[in-house]
Amino acid sequence: MNKDALLYPLRNTQDTEHDTALWNWAQNSVVGQRQQLHQPQTEAELQQLLRDTRGKVRLMGSRLSPGRMLCVQPDDLLLDLSAFTGVLAEDDHTITFAAGTLLQTVYDTLTARDRMLASSPGVIAVQTLAGALATGTHGQGLQQSSLADEALRIRMVLADGSVREFTRGEPDFPAAQVALGSLGVVTAVTLRTQPFRLFTCYKFAVSADALEQDLLKWNRDYELSKAWWFVDDNLMHVWNAEQASEEDTQAWHANGRQVIEHGDNADSSLNHTIDQTLAQMHRDTQIHGKGGKQFRTVTRFRDFTDVSGDIYQLFCRGIAVPQINVEIAVPLDKTPQVISKIKAWYAENQPHMHYPIILRCTGASEGWLSPSHQQPSCFFGFVVYYADDGSLSQEGLHFLTEVEKLLAAEGGRPHWGKYYDPQRYQWRDIYPQWDAFRTVRETLDPTRRFSNDYATALFD
Repeated sequence: MNKDALLYPLRNTQDTEHDTALWNWAQNSVVGQRQQLHQPQTEAELQQLLRDTRGKVRLMGSRLSPGRMLCVQPDDLLLDLSAFTGVLAEDDHTITFAAGTLLQTVYDTLTARDRMLASSPGVIAVQTLAGALATGTHGQGLQQSSLADEALRIRMVLADGSVREFTRGEPDFPAAQVALGSLGVVTAVTLRTQPFRLFTCYKFAVSADALEQDLLKWNRDYELSKAWWFVDDNLMHVWNAEQASEEDTQAWHANGRQVIEHGDNADSSLNHTIDQTLAQMHRDTQIHGKGGKQFRTVTRFRDFTDVSGDIYQLFCRGIAVPQINVEIAVPLDKTPQVISKIKAWYAENQPHMHYPIILRCTGASEGWLSPSHQQPSCFFGFVVYYADDGSLSQEGLHFLTEVEKLLAAEGGRPHWGKYYDPQRYQWRDIYPQWDAFRTVRETLDPTRRFSNDYATALFD
């Protein structure tokens, strides 16, 4: 098998509902056998299961990440914590959720209580809370960081069945924030909350000529900022958001707490670029006609208008479609030179662009293994969608490979829950607390019960 096939596996397009094998969500990797699956209903049941068994243990959330993260062997236990859901405790400033609660439920619960998180959401809301923390899920905006940075307490069942609660301020709490499932089984997470606020999102198209300076300015001037870079046309589509005015807030409530669109005249300036991008995506995926969720991720840029809504309505707008998704965080102070290098590389090579580059910046994270640990960062995101037959555009994959090389050379850190080439990274060099995390792992799981081929290659 060639290297590309390992990094970017083809997708099984057959119905897998009745397979003995259990596939990940994208159906590009088998994560285990159904007979290995255990679904404890309570923490006590989970504790007893760990005491009564000796096999290695891997945790299954929504199965959105690459299958390699699980690497389940025939004698391993595969845990499904979907029964661990809902609110366990709350007060005026915090709320505790069971670890298997979906992010959408977290957002809906908070909104109903006129509360929110300081961190803006990631785009896909079908992740579990524990899975989102474990992989460093983040939003957009320099005034906040990853979802894990809003955790105050993380409750975990360890390899011997005992329970440990990590509390913010403890020396090893940053190890538990983004742990890749390698320390224990997270059963509950306490999050700090803040009063609900409404946002107005200003959308516009602009040339990428001054992107090196513009990106930093947008993130300085606005609480939340997200941009898509259509490199072929040298254009940007930008969403900048700030707290909504009282007038917009009243209009939102009067509209049944649904999104308010501003202005009668939608901006059509990107329509030609969008049509070109859609045509390219149709060619790459061999999908004809206008259908397909992957195309809706682009068509939303047609005839766009400013909007007001809550943070989840505005930014948690991802459409879950099987894809190869690469996202690399680079230090914010290096971001202008990285953008310039991508421009120069594109001008020299004229590569095939399957999808625009997604740009999201965040503040520094406390989590030792967070891609934005100790430094404000810009996440560069790249997507290649699967064709109907499960194949991938080779030109699109070539672009992913070459750009990852460039970003890794600039000290980039890959998003753990997405695709990356591990050979490109010197983990100790880019993560100052790498060995500190390994020490915590050795203390909590000396027998490597929560290890597998993936974790062993990283830490041992």
